[in-house]
Amino acid sequence: MAHRLRPVGLAFTRTAPVRLVFAGEMAASPEVVFRALADDVPGWSDWFPAVRSIGLIDEGAGRTVRLAGGTRFRETIVAAEPDELYAYRVDEATVPGVHALLEEWRLAPAGTGTRVQWTWAADGNALFRLLMRLSRGALSRVFHGAVTTLDRRLAGQGSERDGRPASGA
Repeated sequence: MAHRLRPVGLAFTRTAPVRLVFAGEMAASPEVVFRALADDVPGWSDWFPAVRSIGLIDEGAGRTVRLAGGTRFRETIVAAEPDELYAYRVDEATVPGVHALLEEWRLAPAGTGTRVQWTWAADGNALFRLLMRLSRGALSRVFHGAVTTLDRRLAGQGSERDGRPASGA
């Protein structure tokens, strides 16, 4: 049974009782990384290991997500600023004890690549907050693995990343 969560906005990334922030660098440009996050939503299951399936709903304003282990979320996209920011809040979850959850992906140029910062902002009952804080190391490994896998995937697309065929034609 899904639980309805409290709606929150971007400011929640600064005020949430549990804030987990992870950062890494990718060779791909912010434009390419943003397209992978915001435009290729079904592709998340190819590079984010916990995601089993994901799709857009509500004419692109929301997402449905199924994670490994059967956890499900219904989300609303709260920000999609090309090449800079992609964020979504969870509206419904099959996770007990969670009251609010927002994830934010910030992108910034880093040389010829991108610095990616993932903020995981949450509120819940005391047990949920404790478990999330104890999960910091696991979430860090998930984030870094996902960013590495996505970077490899994007590099494999060659010059197609820029909208040109790989042959350069």
